Amino acid sequence: MAIHPGAGKPVTQSQLVNIPKLVSAYYINEPDLEQHPEQCVEFGTSGHRGCSYNVKFNESHILAITQAICDYRKENDIFGPLFLGKDTHALSEAAFNSAIEVLVANEVQVITQENDDYTPTPVISHAIVCHNKANPNELADGIVITPSHNPPEDGGFKYNPPNGGPADTDVTKWIEDRANKLLLEDLVEVELFSFAKARRSGFIKYQDLVCPYVDDLANIIDMQAIAKAGVSIGIDPLGGSGINFWPVIAQKYNLNLSVVNDQIDPRFAFMPLDKDGKIRMDCSSPYAMANLIALKDDYDIGIGNDPDYDRHGIVTKDGLMNPNHFLAVAIDYLLNHRNWPSDVKIGKTLVSSAMIDKVVQANNHEVYEVPVGFKWFVKGLNKQWLAFGGEESAGASFLRLNGDVWNTDKDGFILGLLAAEILAVTGKTPSERYKELEAQFGAPMYKRIDAPATPEQKSRLKALSPEDVTAGELAGDQITQILTNAPGNNAAIGGLKVVTENGWFAARPSGTEDIYKIYLESFKGEAHLAQLEQEAKALVDSVIR
Repeated sequence: MAIHPGAGKPVTQSQLVNIPKLVSAYYINEPDLEQHPEQCVEFGTSGHRGCSYNVKFNESHILAITQAICDYRKENDIFGPLFLGKDTHALSEAAFNSAIEVLVANEVQVITQENDDYTPTPVISHAIVCHNKANPNELADGIVITPSHNPPEDGGFKYNPPNGGPADTDVTKWIEDRANKLLLEDLVEVELFSFAKARRSGFIKYQDLVCPYVDDLANIIDMQAIAKAGVSIGIDPLGGSGINFWPVIAQKYNLNLSVVNDQIDPRFAFMPLDKDGKIRMDCSSPYAMANLIALKDDYDIGIGNDPDYDRHGIVTKDGLMNPNHFLAVAIDYLLNHRNWPSDVKIGKTLVSSAMIDKVVQANNHEVYEVPVGFKWFVKGLNKQWLAFGGEESAGASFLRLNGDVWNTDKDGFILGLLAAEILAVTGKTPSERYKELEAQFGAPMYKRIDAPATPEQKSRLKALSPEDVTAGELAGDQITQILTNAPGNNAAIGGLKVVTENGWFAARPSGTEDIYKIYLESFKGEAHLAQLEQEAKALVDSVIR
């Protein structure tokens, strides 16, 4: 895809969303599933997302989803409190109020941040895990209202069950089906209080969720080492929900930490445009992170996060790190600087870099490779047989210093602070350490591209079996693996992965567009990567067309 000429440059006035109009559309537009089935509730890998303008994220959707969650709680005997968080997107505020009206009417005890402040995804997960460890007979769950790094006009709504992590497919399918049934029946079974009545009910508990999380950071990150080394840290919250946590972290642990951008604006008018010319708070994008990258020489470590803080972007004096590169460095460091059991596994998605495999194997541990989606790591982190779970899209979490569970969702705080710990303890930035890994294992080249596909072709790609691939070679190398199920948990990939000694590719259909995504990696250089791309596209086309 061609890079937009405005990528990395300031947003113009004409590109800013009209917030009053957006919020008005949330309340005015009504989904009609009989005439427009595309307006239904649909959970992807990170909950239900959409825009109120195109009738994909409106009051009726949120009332129905929240009632469905309440019904799911009753069906599964979940009677503890529900932790409710929101990020800084405009529609998050409106959806928060709608959710409160339904939760309280269903007599769910809601715990939310005091002063009506924002709460990041990892903090909600941490609160659920800690509560349920102390109260096993009164299990809590949570809702986070966020579309993650999506543009300002989008809204998002995701459910975390008592395991603390993203809900699995069976849970989201149940909630999705129930919510759509409620919508088709004009919400007649939705229990609803007015917001004013809900606030007086006693079912909303405003609580400090900041300090318990911040105080506990010393049990997962060597905060003393960071403070003692005097690592200078520049923080760009990208206008997200963790913005008020950083001053508390700095004061608590005496860190040399500065928030370089303290603006909160639902239009995100301070953001540079992303590669396609849209406003997107993607902390793994050099275009969206242009403001922090410009300050790279002013700090030892720069940290950026998306609005709900489940992703991390690490900036050193070499610039913004590739997410795969930092995952490899983080895993290598943790396996050498944590007293974890020798049999713990390291989780990666099957489209993450093979450098991770080399690092894990060199440290005498086993890789646990799963399909795309952090939900696949939740059980292992909870049971502590998985020490680390990471995605190529810059999301990860890991165990405490003592090997106990921390949380079970992606955590941008701890990955950012880990970058500072790595520098404090080793004297090398994560980017310097990655160069050493390249010298040891080779320098892989990684790429992701999109290719057109009809709905029928996407269905064929999703349903492939290894026997459908008859090729024996790929880019000059013998094919060693053809996967349609992940080797770690045998779960369906929903696509295809083909592996050789010197490279691999994976192809997956998009859930929202008429395209399929190809992920490629070569350990033999740019020419080999180009050959890999050409042959991968030809191979996939031959089996789906």
